[in-house]
Amino acid sequence: MTAPQTPRTFGATTTAAEILNGVDLHGRRAVVTGASSGIGVETVRALAAAGADVTLAVRNTDAGARVTERLEAELPSGSGKLTVGRLDLADRSTVTEFVSAWDGPLHILVNNAGLMAPPELARTPDGREMQFGVNHLGHFALAVGLHPALAAAGGSRVVSVSSIGHLFSPVVFDDLDYRFRPYDPWTSYGQSKTANALFAVGAAERWADDGITANALMPGNIADTSLARHMDMQQVADFIASGELALPPGKTVEQGAATSVLMAASPTVEGITGRYFEDCAEAKPVTQRAGAVAGVAPYALDPDNAARLWAVSEAFVR
Repeated sequence: MTAPQTPRTFGATTTAAEILNGVDLHGRRAVVTGASSGIGVETVRALAAAGADVTLAVRNTDAGARVTERLEAELPSGSGKLTVGRLDLADRSTVTEFVSAWDGPLHILVNNAGLMAPPELARTPDGREMQFGVNHLGHFALAVGLHPALAAAGGSRVVSVSSIGHLFSPVVFDDLDYRFRPYDPWTSYGQSKTANALFAVGAAERWADDGITANALMPGNIADTSLARHMDMQQVADFIASGELALPPGKTVEQGAATSVLMAASPTVEGITGRYFEDCAEAKPVTQRAGAVAGVAPYALDPDNAARLWAVSEAFVR
């Protein structure tokens, strides 16, 4: 991987393409989950334009094929190869199939797919609360399953897409699946996004000797995405009006993918691991949720929480 010719300053308005301007990723292989819409598509576009061969890991392979066809028509000559693989993060059998089908090293894994605040409680086929099961456990099983391929790459990166929504809740270890407390779509989402951040802390601790870095990030407030497709929009409006939900400034999809691409492939963050980024920079700690539109809660980077979550997750996906 070649570094840009001159140092660059990145920020909230930087686009994914600008992150990799002058970076050569030929010979590198990447997997991006949730790559059939939103920032997933732009993440694929930027990585492939820089030369990486990218697998779009998607639940709907027809949608993935349509995205691949469109990107292949738009990408410049010399771009990396695009392929589509089926992956339903709610269904662990498809995770196992995806991992079993992977052959050779893997340089970049972007755990981008997500589910946001469905109004009613739902569970995965194996009984886990849906947001925790999809956003965290599915990605955990995928990353652990692909660990040998990541280690074989000799300097790979794992990117865990979290959210400012992690401020809505820590991981509630005594009731992860809402069996005793009333279901709430926002604390459920918050718990799953905290888990995404803690996964990066745990992976950084365990996989450093394998040459693997792992970081989490907040992509930003992006309107043009399917993430909110399950949400009750009146509930969202009421939540905002109540002051319970504060939104960061809006971003385009191209800007929203920038921090993911930074952590996936930019030479400027080489060797950094176990951190949480936003707006293409490391996030500052925040100690209260009220009014916060940026920052990371201490509980989302706590190594003891990360170790406990790793043990629980291993037991769940075993």
